[in-house]
Amino acid sequence: MKPRVIDADGLILGRMASMVAKMLLLAENVIIINAEKAIVSGNRRTTIEHYKTRQNIRTHYNPIKGPFWFKTPHQLVRRTIRGMLPWKKDRGKVAYRRLKVYSGLPENLNVDEASIETFSDFSIDQLKGTFIEVGELAKEIGFKH
Repeated sequence: MKPRVIDADGLILGRMASMVAKMLLLAENVIIINAEKAIVSGNRRTTIEHYKTRQNIRTHYNPIKGPFWFKTPHQLVRRTIRGMLPWKKDRGKVAYRRLKVYSGLPENLNVDEASIETFSDFSIDQLKGTFIEVGELAKEIGFKH
């Protein structure tokens, strides 16, 4: 089965993630490209604060232990999609293995331009308020490229 390639450029992250999670649960292989250009809707400052406070959560008895949160754009998108899967069940873990997320378009990915999909219903044009790109968010929380 040929994987579905989705261009995340200008798509709202949560809406795209819910659609991709549904595809994964229906046993489809999904590849997401341009993950750093996905959009997180909401106030820029409060979104950054939310992710920064989440980075500082540690256990009281052993601060070296997690939870650890990713800072790279493709891992932020991947983790968002994981949150929409039944992760603690086998079908969720198997579905999660079918997902590949890339920042930009990798050179080793042999995809013709015609097979790249996007969801026009979930584009940035649907937003009326403020937003931040996943790439900018990653830089704000400590991603060094």
